[in-house]
Parts: sequence; C-alpha cells; structure tokens
Amino acid sequence: MKILVAVDGSEFTKRMVAYWAAHDEWLGPQHEYTVLTVVPPVPPRAAAVLDRELLHAYYADEGEKVFHPLRTFLDRQGMKVTFLSKTGHVADTIASTATEGGFDLLMMGSHGHGTLGNLVMGSVATKVLAHCKVPVLLVR
Repeated sequence: MKILVAVDGSEFTKRMVAYWAAHDEWLGPQHEYTVLTVVPPVPPRAAAVLDRELLHAYYADEGEKVFHPLRTFLDRQGMKVTFLSKTGHVADTIASTATEGGFDLLMMGSHGHGTLGNLVMGSVATKVLAHCKVPVLLVR
C-alpha cells in the first residue's frame, strides 16, 4: 500500500506516530510511506515585500522543524519514508495531495474536539474528511 502520513509536529502527531510504530503488523515496512507537512502561507502582503529566497528558506525551515524529530524516531524504528513539505491551506493541501498522489490511505492525528468543538473552531481533520477521496485513518 501507498500511505500518506500527515504531520504537524503537535502532541497529536506524536501519538499518531507512536500508534504507527506500535502496529507494525499491519502498518509495517512492507508499505510505501510519505510523511507530509503543510506550512500555511505567509499573508500575501507580507510575502510581496519579502525576498523570494528568504520566503522559500522560511517554508523549508518550518517543514524541517516538524520533520527533524520524526526522522530520528522513524530511523530508530527502521522505517523508510519519504518526507514532503508543501505550502498552502492545510486541509485542502492534505486532501489534494492524498487524492492526486494516488495514495491508498491517509493517516493523521486528530485533536478529537468532537462535534460541538468542530462547529465552533473548525477542524483540519473534519475538512480533510469532507474533501478527501482516499480512505482516512484518524488516530486520537
């Protein structure tokens, strides 16, 4: 299977990655994994006055902040993964990457606010579920 793992560096990502490592009987190294983080774009007015190279360096650094601890952990687990950092609206970018990339499964952590919390605050997981054409495994 080709599996996309969406991460953001939060406590919920750490729980999801621990779940992934603990369930190697069905989420093991026999699959192809891509770990994705999405960096929200700098507001257009700010981006317009910034040097393009500086902006690209910022996006790369933000992605690496999320990937660095994961690389270390996944290397210790013997997991071979591809790391992918994108810039854009988080939920839309995750859903479109999963669909357009031909992935068989999208795995991501969820805050688990519940229905009322989603109505008030919104939820990346809820938006991904609404827009993604790929099966989604949410880990709380």
